[in-house]
Amino acid sequence: QVQLVESGGGLVQTGGSLRLSCAASGRTFSSYSMGWFRQAPGKEREFVAVITWMDGTTRYADSVKGRFTISRDNTKKTVALQMNNLKPEDTAAYYCAASRESSRLGLGTSYAYWGQGTQVTVSS
Repeated sequence: QVQLVESGGGLVQTGGSLRLSCAASGRTFSSYSMGWFRQAPGKEREFVAVITWMDGTTRYADSVKGRFTISRDNTKKTVALQMNNLKPEDTAAYYCAASRESSRLGLGTSYAYWGQGTQVTVSS
C-alpha cells in the first residue's frame, strides 16, 4: 500500500517556474516507478513524466520535454517535478502516481496508487 500526497501547486505567470513534490508512505517506495499526470478542465488526463524504479530512467511527454524535470529521492520517499518556462496550456491539476509495472508507464491504467492532486494555474 502506498499513499501519495502532492504539494507545491499554485498560480504563476507565463515563463515562471514551480516545483511540485509528492510524498509517499510505505516501505517499498523504491520499488515503484513514479509518474506525474495532469488533467485540465474538460480534458482527459494526460501523461507528463515518469521515473522508473529500476535505474531511474526518465521519460517525458513531448509537450513538456526540455521544460520539466522529474526526480526522486528514495531515502526521503519523495518525487519532484520541476517545471520551468511554464505556459498557460500547462494549467491543470497535477497528480503523482505509483506503478509496479515495467512497461506502458505512459498510461494511467498502469498505476495503482494516486495522490489527490495539486492545482497549477499559469496566467498569460
